[in-house]
Amino acid sequence: GDWHVGAASALPALDGKVVRVLDGTAITRLDTNGAWLLLNAARPQPDDPLPELRGFQPRHLSLLNLVAEHAATTAARIEPPRAGLLETVGRGSYAVATHISGLVRFIGQLTLELGQLMGKPENWRWRELGAQVSTVFVGAIPIVIGMMFLLGVVFAYLLGSQAQQYGANIFVVDGLLLAILREISPVIVAVLVAGRTGAAITAQIGTMKVNEEIDAIITLGLSPLAVLVIPRIMALLIALPLLVFIGDIAGVIGGMLVAQAQLDISTYMFVDRMESVLRLKTLMVGILKGPVFAVFIALIACRMGLSVSRDASSVGAHTTSTVVQSLVAIIILNAIFAVLFVQMDI
Repeated sequence: GDWHVGAASALPALDGKVVRVLDGTAITRLDTNGAWLLLNAARPQPDDPLPELRGFQPRHLSLLNLVAEHAATTAARIEPPRAGLLETVGRGSYAVATHISGLVRFIGQLTLELGQLMGKPENWRWRELGAQVSTVFVGAIPIVIGMMFLLGVVFAYLLGSQAQQYGANIFVVDGLLLAILREISPVIVAVLVAGRTGAAITAQIGTMKVNEEIDAIITLGLSPLAVLVIPRIMALLIALPLLVFIGDIAGVIGGMLVAQAQLDISTYMFVDRMESVLRLKTLMVGILKGPVFAVFIALIACRMGLSVSRDASSVGAHTTSTVVQSLVAIIILNAIFAVLFVQMDI
């Protein structure tokens, strides 16, 4: 009869039985699926001997031999041994060192390009810079306001529930200002920008590389760093401190509303206490973190975008890597800032 993929239902009776002879006299049609089904039923295990083939047409016989040879080759494959601890650590260390050296080279190239642009202001792409600032800044304002307002509400509520036990309601203002202005607002806004803008930059530049648009820029005699990277870095440098300041205001307003509703601290009392305890350095510490976070986010995002290979999966992998590396960088930088400011008594 015909042996093809539709004949699979006729084989259960052969399961587990080693067949010594296969007679193909009555077989009229045989394809690769049918040949594999015959051999698989006749040899339950790959190391079982090949049955004797009788009565097969020459073309069917050659097909059976080809399938049997391929099955033997596949079965003979040996999985590579798992990497040991030393090899895993070595590969990881090499990957980190390679990444750091690539980042250093990228920063060097960017510095040279920026130095050339400083002497020629007419070569700055002001329109591109304005478009990037609008994308980074304007689009993020509603999200920053919403997040920081809710964080101010939560933080003031938690502080107030503890302060009420000791009759120290007014000191909620002190803790709220210190936490929001110095730590919460710059870190949360930077995390938001890393997840929103950093990922978008990597995806955009990576897609341009996949579509060979970056090759076209180079062909035109232009520098991808000047056209794509520098405007995005400058946009983040401008936008992130402004977003931090907006987040400060939203967080303080959220805390003030909770203080008025839960702790009976009027708006006048809140503002009066804020004027007496708030120092300019407290505000500036948080805002000055913004440019540093912005530079690292932009550098990571742009470099990951330029490192994309020419396939779609690489764009997704590098976009994910951008977010992860940016978040790690933000946490490390914030910890360094905390230690430095304590040592400098700021």
